[in-house]
Formats: sequence, C-alpha cells, structure tokens
Amino acid sequence: MPFACSIPAVSTVLADDARVRITRWDFAPGATTGWHEHTMDYAVVMMTDATMAYEVDGVVTQVKLQAGQSYSRPAGIKHDVRNDGPHPMTFIEIEIKR
Repeated sequence: MPFACSIPAVSTVLADDARVRITRWDFAPGATTGWHEHTMDYAVVMMTDATMAYEVDGVVTQVKLQAGQSYSRPAGIKHDVRNDGPHPMTFIEIEIKR
C-alpha cells in the first residue's frame, strides 16, 4: 500500500554526464518520493540525520540514519521513500550509468 502523503519530495539534478547522474533530494516531514524504479545501480549519501521509511513489495522498513552515512542499491527494485522524522531530510543520490 502506498504511503499516504500529499507532500512530494523535491529533486534537484546537480550533475548528469556520461558516467553518473547526481541528484539532491529534499524531504519535508512526511514527504515521499512516490513509487519509482531505478534503471541504474545507485548510492545514497545522507546529508542530514533522519528517520527514513521505505516500502518494497508491501513491506515498510524504518531506519535511523546519520549525516554522512551511505548505502548502495542495485537497479530494478520498485520502491517508495518517506521522511518519517519530524525534521527535514536531505540526501544525495548518485546513479551509475553503464
């Protein structure tokens, strides 16, 4: 079931060249990305401390992350991301082109 939210996260493409696309994501409390699927492997670097929730295959997982923390994911996983904390959340997403 999709996250109930009327607030979309705001994406800003910082760089897009032959090798990578780098996007800054800014979330107000409760904001979501909306359902999407990456066509490229990607890495995320947190810019703020945050409580993030993400949904994959009907399962919602909540994680606490700290500024500077990072993770990577493969392409092809349909998901939605929500700021589950009381403060704005920001991360940088780096998609790796093949």
